[in-house]
Amino acid sequence: MDNFSFSVFPNEELLNFRLFQTGWEQCTPLHSFGPFIRNHYLFHYVISGRGFLDATAADGTVQRYDLEAGQGFLISPGQINMYSADQVEPWKYVWLEFDGLRATEYLNDAGLSAIQPIYRPKGMEQSEQVRDIMLYIADHSKDSTLCLIGHLCLFLDALIQSSSTRQETHQTQLRDFYVQEAISYMELHYQRNITVEEIANACRLNRSYFSKLFKEKKGVPPQEFLIRLRLTKAADLMRNTSMAISDISASCGYPNQLQFSKAFKQRYGVSPREWRSQNKLYGKT
Repeated sequence: MDNFSFSVFPNEELLNFRLFQTGWEQCTPLHSFGPFIRNHYLFHYVISGRGFLDATAADGTVQRYDLEAGQGFLISPGQINMYSADQVEPWKYVWLEFDGLRATEYLNDAGLSAIQPIYRPKGMEQSEQVRDIMLYIADHSKDSTLCLIGHLCLFLDALIQSSSTRQETHQTQLRDFYVQEAISYMELHYQRNITVEEIANACRLNRSYFSKLFKEKKGVPPQEFLIRLRLTKAADLMRNTSMAISDISASCGYPNQLQFSKAFKQRYGVSPREWRSQNKLYGKT
């Protein structure tokens, strides 16, 4: 009989998920919301009843999707959407608004994106698991952040496992290895002015092939991933230390503080100084 077990787990330290809002509602007949544009991902699960989603594509065309209990719909950042309850059987739904460095990747794994926003489950049992996790988050908003983010991870896993549009991976272990090597390189060198070509060279890959491979796996180009990484590191420092913003900017790969402030505001919607005043943890008792 074996008396020893050992496992090595993949590096998941770049999850960096954040919940923005959650809730549920029993809508009245024809109750609608929008047209509206979100800054983060917003997922609705239909608990009962019916309704529809109007989603605007990049070319301006509007696609209507009819939904019923057990299904869900994704609203992507920057996309114009409007949704409405049915007149006869108005829906009840629960929603989560969230984001994170790897949110796009995991949603794509579930087969969900701006061009394919509808969640259809493989079966009701799996669908109900997604519903129950979302309702737990909605009904336990005063739980610890660690608990809620843990349940957000469980929600994303359940979404991927249950989705009928789940993307089965065809990438080899070697290609996954290259992407992880690139992320590790960024983690080690994000403080200085590294380029995509330098990262590709570190992985011994052609730049264009590397960029294509990285985007397929992570959902964003390597340069965008690096920007998000730097800004996430900067936000952590502003939340947890008393370092000057100019020093944080320089330590996260932005020697030009004006460029840093512009990038930060584009990502978080407010200036670094405003964000720190709203989110800092140091100095609190």
